[in-house]
Amino acid sequence: MTSLRGVFHARTHEALGGRAEVLVGKSAAAASAWDFASDVEVRFIDADGIERLGSLGRHWGDPFELVSPVRKFVSFKGQKNFTGEYWAATSRSHVGYESWVERDAAMALDFDPAVIALASQPFRLAWTDRDRDRERGHTPDYFARLADGTGVVVDVRPEGLVDEAAAEVFKFTAQVCEAVGWQFRRVGDLSQPYRVNLRWLARYRHPRCHQAPVADRLRNVFAEPLPLVAGAEAVGDRLAVLPVLFHLLWLHELAVDLTSAPLGTDTMVHAAPRERR
Repeated sequence: MTSLRGVFHARTHEALGGRAEVLVGKSAAAASAWDFASDVEVRFIDADGIERLGSLGRHWGDPFELVSPVRKFVSFKGQKNFTGEYWAATSRSHVGYESWVERDAAMALDFDPAVIALASQPFRLAWTDRDRDRERGHTPDYFARLADGTGVVVDVRPEGLVDEAAAEVFKFTAQVCEAVGWQFRRVGDLSQPYRVNLRWLARYRHPRCHQAPVADRLRNVFAEPLPLVAGAEAVGDRLAVLPVLFHLLWLHELAVDLTSAPLGTDTMVHAAPRERR
C-alpha cells in the first residue's frame, strides 16, 4: 500500500501544480473561487488514519483518493439497502457501498480507464446556508482521481429519489467542486444492458485472470473483428481462454459494444483504439 500511496500522491501533486498557480494568481475569478472554497469546511481521515479538519481552500490538494471512509457503513437486521465492500482493481483497495446502485457506480468508476484510484465516503463538507441562516453538511459517496490529476466527486442517487433538499445539496456540492477544479457527477441506475455486461466483466477484473501467452494470442486473433466465442476457440480451449478474454475487455485492450445487448456467443470483439491502451 505504501508504494501505491507514493505513486498516487506524486501523480496528484504533479498534475495539480498548475491548478495551484491559477488559484494563487491575481485574477478576480480565481480569487473568488478561492474565497468560496475557504468558506467550506472539510473533515476527512487521511491515508495515515489521522482525522483532519480545515477549510477546503487549504486541503483541496490532498490525496482524497487514499483516505479512509469518514463515517461507518451501517448494517442491521431488516434494513432495506445492502452495504458491503467492492474490491477496486484500479487501486487494489476496498471501497464501501450502501446499496447495489452505489456498488454499480463504484464498479463503473473502476472500469473507467481514466480513473487511477477511488475512495468511498471520502470527506464531510460543512457550510453555512446564509439565505436560511442554518448549518449544512454533506458526505459525497465517492472521490476518484483521474490520470491527469483531476479530482472527481460522485454522488449516487437515482433521479426519482432526488427531492428538493437533495437537489440543493448536490447543486452546492457542484459549485464547491468547480471552485477547486474538481468535476462533480450525480449518477443513478446504470442503463440496461450495460449494467449486466459490466457486472459480468467485473468478475474478471483481478490480475490473476491475466495469462500473458494467452493474452498475446487473443490480441493477434482479434486484430480484426471476430465473434467472441469463435475468436476464443481459435486461441485454445474456451474454458481456459474466456477468463483472459474478459480480463482484456475489462482493461480496454479489447473492445466490444456493451450497451446494445448482453454479451453472447456472437458478440463482435475487436482490438481497442490505440489511444485507450
